[in-house]
Amino acid sequence: MKVHYECAPCFLRQAREALDLATDDEEMKMHVTEKIMKTLSKDFHEGAVSNVLGTDMHRTIKSETENRDPYSRERVLCNEIALKFLPEVERIVKENDGLESYLKAAITGNIIDFGALGLNTNMESLITETMKKDFAVDDSEKLEEALKTSRKVLYLADNVGEIVFDKLLIKKLNEYDVRVTVALKEKPILNDACIPDALSIGLDEVAELVSTGTDSIGVVYGDVSDEFKELFDASDMVIAKGLGNYEGLTEMDLGDKPVFSLLNAKCKPVARSIGVAVGDNVILRL
Repeated sequence: MKVHYECAPCFLRQAREALDLATDDEEMKMHVTEKIMKTLSKDFHEGAVSNVLGTDMHRTIKSETENRDPYSRERVLCNEIALKFLPEVERIVKENDGLESYLKAAITGNIIDFGALGLNTNMESLITETMKKDFAVDDSEKLEEALKTSRKVLYLADNVGEIVFDKLLIKKLNEYDVRVTVALKEKPILNDACIPDALSIGLDEVAELVSTGTDSIGVVYGDVSDEFKELFDASDMVIAKGLGNYEGLTEMDLGDKPVFSLLNAKCKPVARSIGVAVGDNVILRL
């Protein structure tokens, strides 16, 4: 996805929040902010790709502050929030055991995102609201049809906390006699999930876990490992969670491979590009 004008203030808001988490050194914060401003003034323009710019910015913050994981405390908080709501979400999906309920649960998990929504967001109320919403774009029937003819499913994870609800969906996917492989980040960036985060909630009990080989926000094809590219190409279908993966996948030539984006449209640029309202739930075949 190409940048929209609203992406500029969002980048700066994310930079401020990440710097406040990464360091208490005010001089360092100014130094890094100056560097980010120079980079954005050069690289932020019509046609630039949003998740590529975001990845570069957060890598700069990690490198300059020598803090490999500024969102480490938020990682713990995200899992705590998700696990608190898990029994209620499990109760709701069991009332209607169809695939659609599990897809909605996974998309509800996508709301747990301090990167997109900010550190002061009331995640608990948003989870409750999101679980009640219908899909504004609903390609769930196409997704189920693809499942019935697939053997290898690649599942691109998004955030910590969110993966708690992904586990529910993946259990359901396994009923379709498919082999699910979950791809996670090689190293921390924002509150994106890495393999240790997935192991901590037992995601390996329901799927094989692999790394994308990099710490990019979503899929940046030039950054991912050759092993991941081979896995992507060999998969029969792809299920991609969240905004970052949507931003990256829409810049790739996907051919005729069934690739489905599951997300909550948390910002105006993404909502506008899909043709929905901010806050809408989306299952979209790309």
